[in-house]
Amino acid sequence: MRRLMLLRHAKTERPEGGQRDRDRTLTKRGRADAPVIGVYMARHGLVPELALVSPAKRAQETWELVAESFAKPPRLVTEDRIYNAGTDTLIEVIGETRGAHGLLVIGHNPGLHDVAVRLCVTGDVEARERLAEGLPTAGLVVIDLAFDDWSRLPRHAGRLAHFVTPKSIAAATD
Repeated sequence: MRRLMLLRHAKTERPEGGQRDRDRTLTKRGRADAPVIGVYMARHGLVPELALVSPAKRAQETWELVAESFAKPPRLVTEDRIYNAGTDTLIEVIGETRGAHGLLVIGHNPGLHDVAVRLCVTGDVEARERLAEGLPTAGLVVIDLAFDDWSRLPRHAGRLAHFVTPKSIAAATD
């Protein structure tokens, strides 16, 4: 059994004239949302063994804020190919993973959303319908996969275990 966690980076500032996209940082809201996801992950035992993170500043900042919630942060690998990657590239990166049963990928849309939709065939119907509508910033998708090797990541092989956003977590605690 493998567990794949896909986390879209938190809310980011709009690009300013001449600013590289990779250098965009989190907004105040983004800096508040990322720790909410980290606390959720820690409380629900969703602590990966390995985190693959895009080199974009916003993804790195999201990781740093999420990782603060873990008693022992997982191993981090900054993976250049995640930056603005499409579905096939993300599946390739995930498929190269060795030794981790729990894997967290922090990156960008539309790639992360497309991977989640491609993999999730079972799980809570309402959550899958919400996921089909989109993956917002700081959205976390947790997919359970019934196989023992990341290199054999088949289409429609996963069960959606969790789909949460900072907004849905806040609504559940109100």
